[in-house]
Amino acid sequence: MSGRAQLMWDEEVTGYDFGAGHPMDPVRLALTMRLVEAYGLDRAVEVVAAKAAGDSTLRLVHRQEYIEAVRRASADPAGADGSYGLGTMDDPAFAGMHEASALIAGQSVGAAESVWRGEALHAVNFAGGLHHAMPGGAAGFCVYNDAALAVARLLELGAERVAYVDVDVHHGDGVQAAFWDDPRVLTISLHEHPRTLFPQTGWPEETGGQGAEGSAVNVALPAGTGDAGWLRAYHAVVPELLAAFRPQALVTQHGADTHIEDPLAHLGVTVDAQRAVAENCHRLAHEYADGRWVALGGGGYAVVEVVPRSWTHLVAIAAGRPVAPGAEVPEEWRHEVYRRTRLEAPRRMTDGREPRWQDFAESGYDPADRLDQAILATRRAVFPHHGLLP
Repeated sequence: MSGRAQLMWDEEVTGYDFGAGHPMDPVRLALTMRLVEAYGLDRAVEVVAAKAAGDSTLRLVHRQEYIEAVRRASADPAGADGSYGLGTMDDPAFAGMHEASALIAGQSVGAAESVWRGEALHAVNFAGGLHHAMPGGAAGFCVYNDAALAVARLLELGAERVAYVDVDVHHGDGVQAAFWDDPRVLTISLHEHPRTLFPQTGWPEETGGQGAEGSAVNVALPAGTGDAGWLRAYHAVVPELLAAFRPQALVTQHGADTHIEDPLAHLGVTVDAQRAVAENCHRLAHEYADGRWVALGGGGYAVVEVVPRSWTHLVAIAAGRPVAPGAEVPEEWRHEVYRRTRLEAPRRMTDGREPRWQDFAESGYDPADRLDQAILATRRAVFPHHGLLP
């Protein structure tokens, strides 16, 4: 197996553009890639542009009638009337939508293929992680569910157990739905509580379909949760379940919208905690999945302040060339940010926090603490299915 990481990148993915004023601004992708290049990380990985996903690949998750609807809306955006979730405020139709969406999906599927076949140990597609798209419809800024397609491709190639860990602020509902009845796939989502955030799903009681009980895991975090609580919840659930499940490949989704500066959600996480979780995902891939790790982007709407730094850390970790949190952001990148956005870029790769948390098992459970209540609800719902004590 090659020890080198791959970075899936084609400049054309920035064509995934819902238009002026939409939160999903493709400048976040371009600025991330420019920051990766400014640190020389593009020389530490193999940069690969995979081909767009064709219909047979898209059908691993999506229905043919929906793929055809995306094509029609792509060719005639003005005719999209909200059917199949296309032409809505969240998912306005745009020219070339099918091509851009299929290209992003192709990068994630290509990442899965490279990792499974041993062409790369790790593969990153930060343009991916579009986890809300359903088999028959668009949702939540997501047209094709590249994350679910990557998992489905791993299964098609022969994987018997795949784990998917989603730390986006929103519930990974589309991936959960795709594998609800499939015990070969363990989906774990840590997200803001559905009472206070789209898509209003991801309750701890959602644990998988008949014959796949315990295969869906949901940690519903109280609004306002910061670094210490977020890390406590992650470490209280993810490592034990992966140790029990023993996946042959790990797919992770690193939406940066958990950040305190994100305009669309209500958690209080920093880039430093996001980096710590990426490091732990990397470690868990080596501990339980022979290093096979596909890492995806996701949400993130603080497009200058947060997203490029968070995902550059992710690429650097996968490349084995981690960027020191206190590192100064390259001056040329700051100039590029101002040229593109007229906004001031951050000066360092840190928010100035040292990620710390109290271990759930060691520190004990506080029955009056809403975070601990959320952790215990998840553990009680799922852990017994894996032979674990809640």
